Amino acid sequence: MRNRVGAGVAAVLVLGAVAACGGEGLRVSTAPETGDLTVCVGDRPVDSLPDRDDGTPLMRVVVHVDELVEKRYAAVYTGLSVDEDGSAADIWRIPSEAFDTAVCEAAVKGVTLRLHDTDVNEGRLINLSDRIVDDMKRWEGSFDLREVGPDERGFVVVGVDDPDKAEPILKKAYGEWDARHIRVEYVDQAELTDTV
Repeated sequence: MRNRVGAGVAAVLVLGAVAACGGEGLRVSTAPETGDLTVCVGDRPVDSLPDRDDGTPLMRVVVHVDELVEKRYAAVYTGLSVDEDGSAADIWRIPSEAFDTAVCEAAVKGVTLRLHDTDVNEGRLINLSDRIVDDMKRWEGSFDLREVGPDERGFVVVGVDDPDKAEPILKKAYGEWDARHIRVEYVDQAELTDTV
């Protein structure tokens, strides 16, 4: 099971109107096929990190990474997803030796961290996502904006009724740099259902 954590977890749903690594005790490798992936496999004792709510080694590491980002590394952090079945986490970040070292040093026995390169941080993705939502009235009559949210892999997902029509409009509206970080895809119209 894979879970997205951080910016990718909660896309803003629009319904109708608003309807490298260093440290001891870990193995590091770079995947030759991509060149932008660093893998850290920890073998530090699990109790080297504070116990967390569910106490799993993976969740201890994930919470520790979140704390590192909050305290010092927000400028390079893009997002994270969790692979519970594989006891691994994928972390996207702007390459940073200091961040990679701090994150990889947190890897405990049985946990694998895969660090992926991006060129954008989470804050900039959230800002772009917010701008697209704020401009919602601008798109009326062109396409239906149904979902907007940052993705931890380094882009903003924009769900619409007609991607072929919406994509060139959106990419032109936000300039070349931001356009590279917009992914437009088809999303069904959300419907309210009665739950008993």
